[in-house]
Amino acid sequence: MQFLLNWPDWLSFLVVSAVTTSIALAGLCFVRKKYPAEVLKENHEVAAIIFNAFGLFYGVIMAFVVFVTWSGYDDATKNLQLEASEADDLFHITKAFPDPADAMIRQGLMDYTASVYKDELKRMSEGDISLHSNRAMVRLLTMFYQMDEKSVPNREVYAESLQRLNNLAQHRRLRIFAGNNTVPPVIWLVLLVGGVITVSYTYFFGMKNIYHYPHGNDYVDFVFDLHS
Repeated sequence: MQFLLNWPDWLSFLVVSAVTTSIALAGLCFVRKKYPAEVLKENHEVAAIIFNAFGLFYGVIMAFVVFVTWSGYDDATKNLQLEASEADDLFHITKAFPDPADAMIRQGLMDYTASVYKDELKRMSEGDISLHSNRAMVRLLTMFYQMDEKSVPNREVYAESLQRLNNLAQHRRLRIFAGNNTVPPVIWLVLLVGGVITVSYTYFFGMKNIYHYPHGNDYVDFVFDLHS
């Protein structure tokens, strides 16, 4: 079902709501032509028990999938926020570095954040991202590893910048891991099959059309005729 996320919002809504509703109504019309409501009403007592049990089971599975999916989204969002915070702190810390290392690292940080915002997040939404796909991160790490730590006057600032850089890389990895925790295809199959069974089972409950009952002032005469 990943392809639905890549479509425009209006098209996804049309497919999920309008098309599925049309198919459900077509199935209902087919069953009603073959089995009248009077025949179906004879099995309501047993059918209702089975439907309630299956509906409860399907609801539990649906709730579990929603919880797992939302948890993965929440974890990815939190790690993205922490990643941005580490990048901002690192940007200000490197101002204490000597020239030209400070300007190069700050430019590398800007390139990294731009690549995440313009490319990586979009590719994550399409399920196409890996740990080693961001070249801006590789260049940023190379700048730090090749820099002479003795050229930094404040060693504590240099050590803190390395810690921030490691945190930045770690939050990026955790963001990617959380974003890749998608619903397995077998779970999608269970949800789709269960949804089809749930909707199809409602076809075999027969009820009178509410528009066939008297309305307005005719209701009193209708009740009088029933008791006379």
